[in-house]
Amino acid sequence: MATGTSIEILDLRHFAAPMLRPVLEAEGELWRERLHWDYRASAKLLMQYLDSHMLPGYAAIEAEQPIGYVFSVYEETKAVIGEVFAMAGTRGLPGAPLDGAASAHHIEETLLKHLLELLLNSPQVDRIEAQLLLHPSGSHSGIFRSAGFEVFRRLFMVQILSGHWTPPAVNLPGGLELRPWSEEDLAPAARLICEAYRGHPDSLINDQYRTVHGSTRFLNNIVRFAGCGTFAAPVSHVVVDRTRREPIALVLGSRVSPQSGHITQLCVHPAYRRRGLARLLLSIAAFCFMRQGAAEISLTVTEANTQAIGLYRDEGYTCNHVFDASVWQRHRSASL
Repeated sequence: MATGTSIEILDLRHFAAPMLRPVLEAEGELWRERLHWDYRASAKLLMQYLDSHMLPGYAAIEAEQPIGYVFSVYEETKAVIGEVFAMAGTRGLPGAPLDGAASAHHIEETLLKHLLELLLNSPQVDRIEAQLLLHPSGSHSGIFRSAGFEVFRRLFMVQILSGHWTPPAVNLPGGLELRPWSEEDLAPAARLICEAYRGHPDSLINDQYRTVHGSTRFLNNIVRFAGCGTFAAPVSHVVVDRTRREPIALVLGSRVSPQSGHITQLCVHPAYRRRGLARLLLSIAAFCFMRQGAAEISLTVTEANTQAIGLYRDEGYTCNHVFDASVWQRHRSASL
């Protein structure tokens, strides 16, 4: 599918992983520079999918070499856009804003248009989600909105760790106990997440939070796969109600680079809020990350979640980056 004499947009499944390596290495540099994340584990996983030649997406090709890509994955009737990234082209692309060259942004827009056209016209796809963490808010919001997506701004917040941290005092209300995360917590944690996010703004962005099945998939991606860095079990903790023997609050962390930790999940059951549990778990995670040698800790939060943002600011987090989450839902006519 040609978009000009110099740059073509072709099916991603035509390309083996080694051909995309220079693009992934350039993208990795941007992850390191912008977010202090080591992208190599994610790139390795992506290259395994590329070698299977089954990953839906497109590649931008110039002089027979890939200079950009976009891909998605299917989860039953949902498609998740995993990433879009491009390097600047040296020659023209129709409509490019630069004379005689195609900007990286314009190539990314072109790649997204092709992918959205594919997904929106796929009858089996009822929902499309995209969280383009690497790209500043507004970078591609226009193309998503024009395709009928709802766009949510999300904050990437960072806390700088220092050597002055002391173990946080654990003064839990009666009947509650704190303990490290274990594999046996996965099923009850999925039930907790489903309950904690009922009616929550994040459940509009990620529909996995709405069901126990979806929350289990979410946890598996964090704990057992390199979905968001390397899972840091020593950092992750749960608060358990001794009577119910069920987690009622949890914090999960991953190591995203030698210098950076990331909070992948923090939630408290609605019946146990306003007791300082989230603040305690944040302090424990920060202390554990610092003991592991991390210099900073990050997390993401939806801009509409003002109460959580206030807590994070109180704990010393500052907003270093804003990105967009975009969601499209097919509205089918009711059967007569």
